[in-house]
Amino acid sequence: MPNLSHIAIPEIPEKLAALQSQIGNTPLVELSHIFRKEKVNLYAKQEWLQLSGSVKARAAYSIFRDAIHKGRLGKGRTLLDATSGNTGIAYATLGKSLGIPVTLCLPGNASPERIKILKSLGADLILTSRFEGTDGAQELARSMAENEPDRFFYADQYKNDNNWKAHYYGTAVEIMEALPGITHFVAGLGTTGTFVGTGRRLRKFNPSIQLISLQPDNPLHGLEGWKNLETAAVPEIYDPALADLNLEVSTEEAWDMIRLAREKEGLILSPSSAANLAGAIRVASGLDSGNVVTVLPDNGDKYGDVLKKILG
Repeated sequence: MPNLSHIAIPEIPEKLAALQSQIGNTPLVELSHIFRKEKVNLYAKQEWLQLSGSVKARAAYSIFRDAIHKGRLGKGRTLLDATSGNTGIAYATLGKSLGIPVTLCLPGNASPERIKILKSLGADLILTSRFEGTDGAQELARSMAENEPDRFFYADQYKNDNNWKAHYYGTAVEIMEALPGITHFVAGLGTTGTFVGTGRRLRKFNPSIQLISLQPDNPLHGLEGWKNLETAAVPEIYDPALADLNLEVSTEEAWDMIRLAREKEGLILSPSSAANLAGAIRVASGLDSGNVVTVLPDNGDKYGDVLKKILG
């Protein structure tokens, strides 16, 4: 991620540069209890160990910084976007620190924990149809931005190149520094920023690294933030030519992995993190040798009601 903190622009608060140290640099840990196979190793980045508690801190910071640097935020303008929750929490956390108001369009089926956190951070929430998911939230946010262009800066994380670039300059570099021998990268598709940005940079480091994307196995899934790209609106930042292999993960498979991760690794994972882990284990199980890396977007802190049903 390029460092712009040295640029002396009056609109950029000094706090923006100070926040950069809290973004990224998450640990890459080997998961040797939940998966064991000779000559095959499984690793995961624990993305909740950064500002706002999820992988989305990377993209949100990159989007904020670019908008402020270009004069599109500040002077009373409000950041507006659609989110399933984690990006919104990252936006709201940054907005509160920087004194920039945040308005979020959020599907009505977002977890109560996420809604409570967003409200506590001062975000203005507009709940949209739970049946339309993030696609419906995007439509409303886009309409609001068109109707009041002077009031809102529409971040549009599904289209904003700063989303994938955060991972190109950050996540991928961190992985290569920690594990130069990586052979496979596995990640789910939501905004697609993590997979696209990390995958592009890893391939530039080493063209032989295999990139595997994951999707829900049906449109009516329980993997918050994920997209079934055959039925959902495809993010403009998505690169369909990037993946060497596309796999599907069921909600039930993710729930089983939540139980297994707690038992074997002592980790309380979110459904999306568990789905990433399930996909990575499937890839690793089919190898004779290799180092498989995935991303754990967040832990279970924001999923109390869901985890009670799964873990009891």
